[in-house]
Amino acid sequence: MRKRMSRPVLIMLFLCFAFAWQNACTVSADDAATAKPNILFIFADDWGWGDLSCHDHPYVKTPNIDRLAREGTDFHRFTVASGVCSPSRTAVMTGHFPARFNIDGHFAWVPSNAKRNMPDWLDTDAVTMPRLLQSAGYATAHFGKWHLSNDMIPDSPSPGEYGYDRYGAFNCSGEQMPVHEDADNAIDFIESSVESGKPFFVNLWVHEPHTPFHVIPKYRWAYRDSGLDEEDEIYAAVLSHADERIGEVLDTLDRLNLTDDTLVIFSSDNGPARSKSAKELDLMYDTATGAGYGIAASKGITSGRKGYKASLFEGGINVPFMARWPGKIAAGKVEDQLMISAVDLLPTFCEVAGAKLPEGYAPDGISQLNGLLGETQTGRAQPLFWKMANKGTPTQGNPHHWVAFCVVNQNWKLLTNQDASYVELYDIVDDAYEQNDLKESHPEIVSQLLKKISGWKETLPSKPDATTFSSLRDHPQN
Repeated sequence: MRKRMSRPVLIMLFLCFAFAWQNACTVSADDAATAKPNILFIFADDWGWGDLSCHDHPYVKTPNIDRLAREGTDFHRFTVASGVCSPSRTAVMTGHFPARFNIDGHFAWVPSNAKRNMPDWLDTDAVTMPRLLQSAGYATAHFGKWHLSNDMIPDSPSPGEYGYDRYGAFNCSGEQMPVHEDADNAIDFIESSVESGKPFFVNLWVHEPHTPFHVIPKYRWAYRDSGLDEEDEIYAAVLSHADERIGEVLDTLDRLNLTDDTLVIFSSDNGPARSKSAKELDLMYDTATGAGYGIAASKGITSGRKGYKASLFEGGINVPFMARWPGKIAAGKVEDQLMISAVDLLPTFCEVAGAKLPEGYAPDGISQLNGLLGETQTGRAQPLFWKMANKGTPTQGNPHHWVAFCVVNQNWKLLTNQDASYVELYDIVDDAYEQNDLKESHPEIVSQLLKKISGWKETLPSKPDATTFSSLRDHPQN
């Protein structure tokens, strides 16, 4: 015959159970407070500020990127560190201005790099974002465009040598990942990271809308009754395809209940490409990505910003930047004051991840975590510098691509040609479209900023480190 428990014993057991449950909940809350958020960084290629339906593009539809703007904050004042891809990506990877590595233009084949006093790849000894995040316990991956070397340099380091646990890439040495497999690879990596119990950092560096335009009929068909000419139809189709792949990755975060625990950022490496003169629509071939339509279909827009790709005016460097982190970053907000730079991403992501910066390493950027979380700032407290190989002056028929050096300091932006014989000055806070050149009314500001550029130039190397040279330099090709 079973004995019944006395009432005092039942009460004691209940109290013990309640205490144990409360303690378990407390531990769970502490764990949640210290959990590391995932980071998904989506970096497009030549995607103009105006190439989004949420930025009022007249015909391009981007519902998934629009979702990021709707569920997060749309930062209007983000600038990349160059008007072209390789130096822009260098800044993201290292937190340094690309000129510190003699990277002023895109990585090409060896003779071209040598002629332009450039290395053949990004120095593998550089401090890099993925290595720092690895040290903080993150699983790291890169899928998509690389272009921190070139596929025509077979002895260049692979992306894995810079701190990625897994990668699939093109514009790199070795096997070239098909451009449209970026999202599938990212989804697989996210799922495996969840299974292993590790937070993840994923670079999703999509090809679009860089040439060649690799058009899938499904997406072009969607614009069949739009009344667009063929070039605009092609441009809209490739952007729609990229947006849908981005949506597949966002849907994966939803399916795995990761959305609230993941910082997602969408941006572009520079402004939209444009041909210098009228071109016939034709096919072109790229050794890394294959055949597709050429630059005649480059129809990107800047929504009134001066210049395009390869320019240091805002049309070349002021690009989309949407950040979503539910419960942390405000939803449905437009932030048009905070000036964020690509060199800020490394210190920002490291603060998000709890990754310590190495002793002796001083990034050119600053953490903008407080700004992402809603602390409004005006102007720029720490100077930003740009260097490109552009030549000439605007009076020589080169209205937007003559700028060789640029500095932004607080609210001022100064642009100068190679020998500083021509400059333009703008209050970039009040005049984001660079309409009012103020050099005549503020000569003292011009003088101060030219001195800053001169001082910065003195800190730059005169030539690349020889460890970043391909063996092909010993056997020049004709």
